[in-house]
Amino acid sequence: MSLQDEIDNKSKEIQTDSYPMSIGELINMYKEEELEIHPEFQRFFRWSDAQKARLIESILLGIPIPPIFVAQGEGGIWDVIDGLQRLSTIFEFVGILKTEDGDCIPPSRLQATKFLPSLDNKVWDDKNNHENSFTSEQRINLKRSKFDINIIKKSSDSDAKYELFQRINSGGTNLTDQELRNCLLIMLNKNFYKWSKELSEFESFQNCIPLSEKQKLEQYEMEIVMRFIVYRHCDIEKISGKEDMGDFISDQLIKIIENADFDYDKEKKVFEDTFAYLDELLSENSFKKYDNAKNCFKGALLISVFEAIIVGFSENIDTIKVKDKEEIIEIIKSIYDSDTYKASTAKGIRPINRFKELTVNSRRIFGNG
Repeated sequence: MSLQDEIDNKSKEIQTDSYPMSIGELINMYKEEELEIHPEFQRFFRWSDAQKARLIESILLGIPIPPIFVAQGEGGIWDVIDGLQRLSTIFEFVGILKTEDGDCIPPSRLQATKFLPSLDNKVWDDKNNHENSFTSEQRINLKRSKFDINIIKKSSDSDAKYELFQRINSGGTNLTDQELRNCLLIMLNKNFYKWSKELSEFESFQNCIPLSEKQKLEQYEMEIVMRFIVYRHCDIEKISGKEDMGDFISDQLIKIIENADFDYDKEKKVFEDTFAYLDELLSENSFKKYDNAKNCFKGALLISVFEAIIVGFSENIDTIKVKDKEEIIEIIKSIYDSDTYKASTAKGIRPINRFKELTVNSRRIFGNG
């Protein structure tokens, strides 16, 4: 297929539309639950009070605002792909923004801005203090201000909104791959996200993955859970070796989520059995590299160590548990001096190829062990 054929085919799959809409119309859509802004995302996207005030300032002064991207879902409901903080800021200021549980968030107060210092402490509508409120004219003018809305139609390719979300937000935020992936999971299948989150809170799992405060803030425990699931269910024979690891994990997760035969109960049992036993064996040393010279596990959690163990170990957990614990520990210790581990983790090796080689070796070691 030629490049032009690919362009023509994909252009037919991704159908879009765009037109301006007033803030008042968007407010009404949100009230009528025709606009979904995912309040769960607030934990990943957080604007400061100063940023919120600058947005209101820009709207009042007629400064152009970037467009809002939405995807049309079931029943015609719009799913916000990009514009969460802009819309959340407006809805919070107006006093209609709701939490995940459906409770209204108290209306926000503005800060002074560079061009409009009199915005300080202003609210949308304080019936008891008109001097501290926007005037009726100011409220009307703000609601008449418009955003350009770009819409991915329902008939578009099923992955289009997730791909667009990832591309837009990976370029304009400080989110990690996993924080972006969490947002994608919430958009794609909220129940899968909640199920994964419950796995990440399993006590033995937490004991096996000592994380820094920074890693905890960046949801790194969810990164480990996602890798556990993907590593166990992807077809490594189809890996070309050119894939980006972050994109590979996201793409494989979407396939798993869309697989109606995925057995959540079975996967949860394997997960809990695997980490419960690793907790018994090595606990916080489970994914640290063993130093033979110093006869100890040392350093921080390493993804390469996780990859060297997890697939073969989890796939054979029932047979591993009946073996002598010291024998299993010695098998794990021996991994890091092996030629396979050294070659797979050498400088310049792509993460996807490291994962592939270490997974094959992991299956060989624990499958035969």
